[in-house]
Amino acid sequence: MVADAQVKRPAKAPIKPREIGSTAIVMDETLSVLRLRPSLFAEPVQRMRRGRLIRILGVTEADGVKFYKVSAPPSAAGWVQADSVFGKFREGDDARLALLVRSMSGFDQIEAAVEFFTLYPNSQFRPALLLLYGDLLEEAAVKLSKDANSRLDRREMAASAAPVHSYFLNYVGLDRYRKLGIVFLFNPVTRQYHYDGSGWIELTKKFTATNESAEAQKRLHSLKAKMAKTVN
Repeated sequence: MVADAQVKRPAKAPIKPREIGSTAIVMDETLSVLRLRPSLFAEPVQRMRRGRLIRILGVTEADGVKFYKVSAPPSAAGWVQADSVFGKFREGDDARLALLVRSMSGFDQIEAAVEFFTLYPNSQFRPALLLLYGDLLEEAAVKLSKDANSRLDRREMAASAAPVHSYFLNYVGLDRYRKLGIVFLFNPVTRQYHYDGSGWIELTKKFTATNESAEAQKRLHSLKAKMAKTVN
């Protein structure tokens, strides 16, 4: 045996990116193009819709951005810009998504907020978004009330044996909200919808030490008054 012979050590295995194997959800549809290769110039496979679940298989960088190689059930696969997806595997994603929700408008904003609540039940940004979410839904209730009162046929309702309130609670405009688990109450006297306040209730029970909790309590008092209101 040669005394000064050097012992060869096995090469270290490359460090596996922490994202690999994680699941994530598509949220930013502007950036959610699934491509054949990791490049902003690569051929697109499809644009993935908000809410699409993906699994991360690989990571690389190209064209100044990070790309994830992903599988997107039921059968799609390819590369997508990492900024378009959100998950629990990456620090700061709740802050990013909270900012994205605030920048949106219309039903898209409500839909994105629901995804935030599902992904980040304990986020520090949850109280502020719950308060915003409730206000958005009460605003939506005003529009729904106007639409339902103009579109439901009063003669048809008068001719039917069905209760009037059942027409309003079966109104087609409520369908997309119901799919998100959102409930609207209905005052049959004023013929107005109102958000049921579940987000405000969560604030008053789980986040009692926050300013948002005090504001939520005010909104719950207002909701109670609205539901008790009668026409003079």
